[in-house]
Amino acid sequence: LDVFKVETVGDCYVAVCGLPEKRDDHALVMARFATACLSSFNMTVKELDMQLGPGTADLRLRSGLHSGPVTAGGLRGER
Repeated sequence: LDVFKVETVGDCYVAVCGLPEKRDDHALVMARFATACLSSFNMTVKELDMQLGPGTADLRLRSGLHSGPVTAGGLRGER
């Protein structure tokens, strides 16, 4: 999907699309990435619930999207 992981902050996975080369469909690509992450997470939780028992399915995934100008130089360590 051409999504680049910038960093992990606590329990947050920070990723970008459209950098360093601009993409007009960056929001669509990130929405697809978020949907794929949610689908993979849900499958993993179901497998864990079967292996570890009740209560495991209480795990949740939260995602959010931001679209706007980049204000930091965190890409590949370049500042």
